[in-house]
Amino acid sequence: MEQNLEQEIMSMPRIGDAAPEFEAVTTQGNIRFPSDLNGSWVILFSHPADFTPVCTSEFMTFATMESKFAEANCKLVGLSIDGLYSHIAWLRTIKEKIEYKGMKDVEVNFPLIEDIKMDVAKKYGMIQPNEDSTKAVRAVFFIDPKGIIRSIIYYPLSLGRNFDELYRVIIALQAADKFGVATPADWRPGDDVIIGPAGSCGTAKERMEDREIDCKDWFFCTKKLDKDTVLNEVLNKV
Repeated sequence: MEQNLEQEIMSMPRIGDAAPEFEAVTTQGNIRFPSDLNGSWVILFSHPADFTPVCTSEFMTFATMESKFAEANCKLVGLSIDGLYSHIAWLRTIKEKIEYKGMKDVEVNFPLIEDIKMDVAKKYGMIQPNEDSTKAVRAVFFIDPKGIIRSIIYYPLSLGRNFDELYRVIIALQAADKFGVATPADWRPGDDVIIGPAGSCGTAKERMEDREIDCKDWFFCTKKLDKDTVLNEVLNKV
């Protein structure tokens, strides 16, 4: 019985899977996920608990960056296993009392899901017993406009998220889709992108001779993709 419970808690969707569906109450009203958000990229993220300091710093940062994510056609949805009234009281306290890194009077306008029974958290593998059996870890699911999970990042309870990286992932995923490329380590808009390996000796030779493509060998080819081109394509999808 205990083993079955642990398997239920630890189960999680994978990259490439359809995002598990659910209906829930949020601080912005009821939500049917992901159907209510189809057509947009979504970051679904969990936090351990309301009225905790690391989570407070994260929510202030997410709220401050919400318009920046919106420009990239990305909506934010938060979750913890606290109740709706706890959520509302915590977010009010953040706005009225908390100042952090120059951020103050911060109002959180994106939905925060009530998940007292841990139904959604279990469905998404956000409860990991070796970390905590009653709190969600800091999970981040990147979901595309078709409702497919494209990337997943997990952080332990003690580690606050890197928001520059979360934004970078959203831009990189969309750039890869739009231009049919891959993005190398530490890629930022304006950096060279990776062109996939050629499929035959003939196409490999042609690629090596293409002046727009820089091939160090048949398996490692890059191409310039300027920053304005990337951002104009990605940020104009709103």
